[in-house]
Amino acid sequence: MPAPNLTGAAWRKSTRSNANNGNCVEVGFADNARGVRDTKDRSYGTLAFGAEQWSAFVATVKSGRLDPS
Repeated sequence: MPAPNLTGAAWRKSTRSNANNGNCVEVGFADNARGVRDTKDRSYGTLAFGAEQWSAFVATVKSGRLDPS
């Protein structure tokens, strides 16, 4: 399977980012890919996901299954 392609992705700062403590991430949306990167230091690289993988991840987060006990 080819790596997700983020060429031409539209990036936006996550609504969960907090500018006061430096925890800021951006989420990028391309045709069939999604990406996550550090807003302040993009040299760390980008995590890339297929659109279906991203949807499954978001659904899992929203369900609360990843919340600490």
